[in-house]
Amino acid sequence: MRKPFIAGNWKMNKLSGDAAEYGEAFVKALAEAGVDLDKVDVGLFVPFVHLTTVRDACAAAGIAVGAQNMHYKESGAYTGEVSVAMLADLDIRNTIIGHSERRQYFGETSGDCAKKVKAAVAAGIRPVLCVGESLDDREAGRYQEVVREMLLGSLEDVTAEEAEKTVIAYEPVWAIGTGKTATSDQAQEMAAFIRSVLAEKYGAPVADAMIIQYGGSVKPSNVAELMAKPDIDGALVGGASLKTDDFVKLAAFDASVLK
Repeated sequence: MRKPFIAGNWKMNKLSGDAAEYGEAFVKALAEAGVDLDKVDVGLFVPFVHLTTVRDACAAAGIAVGAQNMHYKESGAYTGEVSVAMLADLDIRNTIIGHSERRQYFGETSGDCAKKVKAAVAAGIRPVLCVGESLDDREAGRYQEVVREMLLGSLEDVTAEEAEKTVIAYEPVWAIGTGKTATSDQAQEMAAFIRSVLAEKYGAPVADAMIIQYGGSVKPSNVAELMAKPDIDGALVGGASLKTDDFVKLAAFDASVLK
């Protein structure tokens, strides 16, 4: 059984005091809710300036803390960037790669993502690689073609061994922060399709072992239905992760639905 991974992405939100308060409250609330971290991985992807604060608050509880981006070089003349070596030096062992907002607003390409995946795995950092189609692509019926191209481009030259250490997050762009959510059947269709593409590239055993999250307006009211689907192994949560109570409810989904 693949271990589910429920992760929150704070994006560009919260100040230092908010981050410290959230971390302490979240650890306490997870314990009170009875979330078994031996059965479900829970993580927080926070802005760079909050990484050590949240890491210190969450480390003892076994909550994963990660960055929202990274540069694939260890050092160099890349003003404004944070390197993979810097994250590893802070004992940050997770990072998002290729979020749609990075691709859309900052020109990040699938080729960039492939370099980042390899660099992250080499540094002992688990990459969460995001892929997903726009509303235009969905409505035109080319969503599978677009996601396939994005996925394979973002895994170019990534070996099977490296891929097994990578999480894939399917995030339809049209459902991120819009209040719209892909139906559980739509999400399952795409998760199964992504797993089939991974199987073509790496073989069924590798594909079957890889975690595939769904992201896009995930809420406490729909998380259990999504998690019940056979190819959905977790969620990458945006807005609902900013409030401790909401995110704890997500992490405490009814585990009886698990495959």
